[in-house]
Amino acid sequence: MIMRKYFCAFFVILAMGQATNVFAQKGESPPQTKEALEKAYQKRINQEYINEVYIPKDLTDAFIQLNKLIDEPSRLKFKEVPEEEAARKLHFSLGRWISVNWGFYEGSRFSKFIRDIGIDDPDDMARFVIISYHRNLLRKPLDVKSQVAFYQEKRKKEREERIKKGEVIGETTRQRKKER
Repeated sequence: MIMRKYFCAFFVILAMGQATNVFAQKGESPPQTKEALEKAYQKRINQEYINEVYIPKDLTDAFIQLNKLIDEPSRLKFKEVPEEEAARKLHFSLGRWISVNWGFYEGSRFSKFIRDIGIDDPDDMARFVIISYHRNLLRKPLDVKSQVAFYQEKRKKEREERIKKGEVIGETTRQRKKER
């Protein structure tokens, strides 16, 4: 129990320390046009390091990096917890660290890898990495296709619910011009 608290606290501290705006660090303003945003994104998805943090190129590389970041006792504790509980409990610590440092919001080569397999939401990406890492440690099949299908269906249902609950925020009636 104590190790789990230290494990979570460690990642919260890391995430807080690293969760600074890339552009503010450099004294720059963020891109303002679609073209500038696209150019910045294309640059980021090809970088091996962003803000001096190594960005994994794929899931296997991410597992290697997580093994370097997480000590053995913490990995053993992580393995003991069921994967759903691990994903839920680590969402705001390890999941946040992954999202921020591995560029899930602004884009990175790892976020592009995950987007290319079909997961678009940064929170889903982090959860996907945590669950896949957990399965990897337990030597279980990753079952990537089922995981991707789960996140896609989840987001589809959320969109449908938003549309159902949608409300009209304003109505206008156009009057036709009178013909002369």
